[in-house]
Amino acid sequence: MQRIANLDDIAQGLDALCLIDPRLERVRGMAGEVPLRLSEPGFRSLASIVVSQQVSRASADAIFGRLTKLVDPLTPQAILAAGEDVFREAGLSRPKQRGLIAVAQAVVDGLDLYHLCSLDAPEAIAAMTAVPGIGPWTAEVYLLFAAGHPDVFPARDVALQSAVGHALGIDPRPPEKTLIQIAESWSPWRGVASRLFWAYYRETRGRDAAPPA
Repeated sequence: MQRIANLDDIAQGLDALCLIDPRLERVRGMAGEVPLRLSEPGFRSLASIVVSQQVSRASADAIFGRLTKLVDPLTPQAILAAGEDVFREAGLSRPKQRGLIAVAQAVVDGLDLYHLCSLDAPEAIAAMTAVPGIGPWTAEVYLLFAAGHPDVFPARDVALQSAVGHALGIDPRPPEKTLIQIAESWSPWRGVASRLFWAYYRETRGRDAAPPA
């Protein structure tokens, strides 16, 4: 598996995508800079993604910023030792509190977030989604930004649905199953296509909707 590790990999993927699907030339021109967005694999990275579930990027950044000030260093052990008051002060909803605790416990019990980055996407996603609080979107985003996986497309992401619909003239925006089918043609560079359409969303909507990395 070729890991997306630098901006040259992004450029290579964009070139390949435009050959696969010429419609993406226009998208690329409008998207501006397509950032690399890589984070260090491990608990902190996954925790930030859990926090960002179903909230805006701005809200996620604010909540995670408060959490990392209250729990420093942010380790699985520290999360398990933190009380409900800490989570409430950080602004975490009860479902996210439960999810973050479940993830911390899974890591303490042996879930190797570094090893997952070396696995094929289906195997890694299956292992991660066995943990309460980690759904497919969370697992896919972790593989994109912590593992640099080249061929993952989080079709459940509302911003990606909106961006693809707007860019390709699909109204109403394509739902998850339809977007999965559309993205299949962009393999083996769906990870770069994800970044491209998040960048397109940023430029056309005026706000960053890509998950934290």
